[in-house]
Amino acid sequence: MAESIRAAVRMGIDVGGTYTKCVAMDNVTHKIIGKNEVKTTHDHKDGVAAGVVQSFQNCMRENDIHPEDVVFVAHSTTQATNAFIEGDVAKVGVVGIAGGGLEGILAKGQLALKDIVLDPKVGRIIKVYNAFIKKKQLTDDVINANIDNLLNQGAQVLVSSMAFGVDSMEEEQLIYNCAQKRDISVTMASDITKLYGLTRRTRTAAINASILPKMMMTANATESSVRAAGITVPLMIMRGDGGVMEISEMRKRPILTALSGPAASVMGSLMYLRASNAIYFEVGGTTTNIGVIKNGRPGVDYAKIGGHDTYINSLDVRILGCAGGSMVRINSNSVEDVGPRSAHIAGCEYACFTPEEEIVDPQIEMLSPKPGDPSDYVALRLKNGKLICFTNTDAANVLGLIEEKYFAHGNANAARKAMQPVADKLGITVEELATQILEKDFEKVNACINALADKYQLDHDSMRLVGCGGGAASLVPYCANKMGLQYSIPENAEVISSIGVALAMVRDVVERVIPNPSQEDIRELRKEAKDLAINSGADPDSVEVHIEIDNQTGKVTAIATGSTEVKTTDLLKECTEKEAEELAVADFGTKVTDVKLAENTDKFYVFTGKRDDKLPLRIVDKKGFIKVQCSDGDVVKCKVSEYADVVKDMWENMAVFKTDTVLRPDFFICVGPRVCDYSAVDLEQLLMLMELDSSDREPDEEVLVIGTVTEIQ
Repeated sequence: MAESIRAAVRMGIDVGGTYTKCVAMDNVTHKIIGKNEVKTTHDHKDGVAAGVVQSFQNCMRENDIHPEDVVFVAHSTTQATNAFIEGDVAKVGVVGIAGGGLEGILAKGQLALKDIVLDPKVGRIIKVYNAFIKKKQLTDDVINANIDNLLNQGAQVLVSSMAFGVDSMEEEQLIYNCAQKRDISVTMASDITKLYGLTRRTRTAAINASILPKMMMTANATESSVRAAGITVPLMIMRGDGGVMEISEMRKRPILTALSGPAASVMGSLMYLRASNAIYFEVGGTTTNIGVIKNGRPGVDYAKIGGHDTYINSLDVRILGCAGGSMVRINSNSVEDVGPRSAHIAGCEYACFTPEEEIVDPQIEMLSPKPGDPSDYVALRLKNGKLICFTNTDAANVLGLIEEKYFAHGNANAARKAMQPVADKLGITVEELATQILEKDFEKVNACINALADKYQLDHDSMRLVGCGGGAASLVPYCANKMGLQYSIPENAEVISSIGVALAMVRDVVERVIPNPSQEDIRELRKEAKDLAINSGADPDSVEVHIEIDNQTGKVTAIATGSTEVKTTDLLKECTEKEAEELAVADFGTKVTDVKLAENTDKFYVFTGKRDDKLPLRIVDKKGFIKVQCSDGDVVKCKVSEYADVVKDMWENMAVFKTDTVLRPDFFICVGPRVCDYSAVDLEQLLMLMELDSSDREPDEEVLVIGTVTEIQ
């Protein structure tokens, strides 16, 4: 009998604060083959790398996965973030370079970094030593003398940074080469970012250099263990901006892995839930991470580390101190607040996860979970001596908001028995107490969502809430109902971060300040971003590059994404027009009527509907992914040779005239298998970008041009 064909497997490992979780997924269908979790190994000699390997090997063994089955393996890491939190960083020597005259005087001051304070309360810093070399004095002897001086002062790693180094990296490379020959860890500032801003660029490079030794140790331990398990594909590491890169690239730029935990959850939401416009929640026990997905891309901003601005792109995540396990604070009349301390910090079990028969004669105890905390956190001492508390999860269970299928489902009667003495003390019912608790959370969540919606100009009619993490059901249904929004909590929500790691794409970003960029400028930037993505592990034929132009700052951003392999076949079942329409109708919601197919190609369907005086629109691909949502738009099918005229007509006809401004439409073009996204730029730049994206298509090929209008309230 012929041996059955084994599935190709993608494996993703997410390192959380408490647990490290591994998920194995079928490479073609994306169905989950198996899961495993172990306690995160913070105190192991190999650090969190030990837990990564344990969960990975357990998952392979338990699900009969052979080494040759694995086509992709990646993990997120808390190592960089923990290094900054714990102050486990190396001392940095900065070798600054500049020309002579006034330029040199000004640059010398900007290159002379002070110690970088990570936590002023406990005095955690990155110690910085400085040296300065004039450009015309750059010889190996002078460089090595300055390196010796920095090492003698105590520097353990080096940074080379030159004024206008983004225009020429040769001088920084000379210092880098000298350090490498002496086996000293070193970072070139221009390797980290190509943006101007000498002090910020140098500081970002210094922060990166400070974690090089720690991250190298972890990378080596993880990679050697994965190789020992017989895995031959490159080991990928999650980046804070939602992509992955090969471990060899991480050894140069470990700072890119900071905040990769929240990044993993949003990528899981994107790939697993097919969300294109959403606010996503990752609800843990202590904190809730909230961020944005807009038109299939997560909101990204520059990370702050230790309160310092950097040039590192990471997901724009807001962290709230209210989550599934947040404890309740009370005063004499009502609920004072919820969080930020959680049940496990106080050593308490949740009431709804405590056996109901144990909740006998609960007595109120007010406490401070940690020294210096307010003493108005409420807990219950049971007759058997156990100390428990009630949380957001208990409140949501009491109100019947958590379906049995969800991870946060617990015993509502047990929660009610624990909450009764406090409700009696406040002179209200248990249900009123539960509502007050969730209202306190809603105030914080609502303010956060409104701030994100304003920053990213989100369309309320198209927004939905996506719940991730084990505590999602404790907050998301209540908040969604209050805001009048749809919500989703996916199956396997508690391991959505591991799923996100398993499905992540290689990503790299190049940024430049180029006022009035030409087509050649854009072409060079696209090539540089594509080359970076290939160096990070992407297959060349899979890389796509998205360009963003900010006319106010002159910044041009090229975002390259690609997969680690080219799929010669795609076995995911194509959906029919009827199935696509059902998906669109469900996504539109009940307030949109007259849904119909407006246009289609062999790769995409575009559905429109009616809501008041607007024409909501959805782009659905043939695999059932909703690629774009908008509350008011139009679509025209035309040939590649005709799209420019269509765009010019839409530019004029869809303009919205305000008292002090004119709002122009945003555009999408469905060309071949791609949806190309063009945010608000001027018409000349818009047509230039479109020409670059369509230059490889035949003139007679049909494309869909979509114009969308978002009025700023």
